[in-house]
Amino acid sequence: MFSLEMSDATWAALLALRQGTGEVVAGEPAGRLYGPIAGAAGRFVLAQVGQSLDGRVATPAGDARDISGEQGLAHLHRCRALVDAVIVGVGTVKADDPSLSVRMVKGLSPVRVVIDCHGTLEGHESLLNDGGAPVIVFRSTRAAAAALPNAEIVCLEPKEGGLDPRDILDALFERNLRRVLVEGGARTMARFIDAGLVDRLHVAISPIIIGSGPSGICLPPIERLAGAHRPVTDVYDLGSDILFDCALRPREASAGKGEEIAVANEA
Repeated sequence: MFSLEMSDATWAALLALRQGTGEVVAGEPAGRLYGPIAGAAGRFVLAQVGQSLDGRVATPAGDARDISGEQGLAHLHRCRALVDAVIVGVGTVKADDPSLSVRMVKGLSPVRVVIDCHGTLEGHESLLNDGGAPVIVFRSTRAAAAALPNAEIVCLEPKEGGLDPRDILDALFERNLRRVLVEGGARTMARFIDAGLVDRLHVAISPIIIGSGPSGICLPPIERLAGAHRPVTDVYDLGSDILFDCALRPREASAGKGEEIAVANEA
């Protein structure tokens, strides 16, 4: 297990690396963890989930605000600061009303992306009115063409079950948004993972037991453990939380199946 300590100098080096103007000192746990994000060339997708010891991300009533500890939240904000765009499903916006900012660390907030397949955002949501980073909303071409304040609306042809995550990444890439963080919710994250599009998965576990409620990742069921994901993993002690940094690799079996994976508007 690596003990993560983040100095101002190391964080400044990571931000410089993100801009293509610096290098991270080799051997530091912070460089090992964040360097692949900051220094990624071409398309890079990170998925991040913060959950309890029993794998819950909220209570049955939807309360999710205090699951991650202070260092777990700081880690999430660092991840946001090192990517170009952060993706959430519309369900996450409606349940949590997030700002998706980097207020806990130095750096620039990423472009905020909401998958709203059926066009259910109403326009009063905080991220549409807080004057923060730009917002892109992805909708189905079959959704009502209602305008939203302070947002670019991108309409995609839906596949079976919703919007195809590859189409979403392609649209972001066209806008020079190459490094992407998929932050929630569980079904949105699962579709990117199951399509073989996620390079790294971060699972931050906080020492809290909720007992019931939604889980962090909802992948399709498997019959045998031989079909489970077994990524190469590093473990980090963040202080308040324990982080599993999982290097995911596209499975050969999903190479053709990925074209059929879709993102619905649940989060």
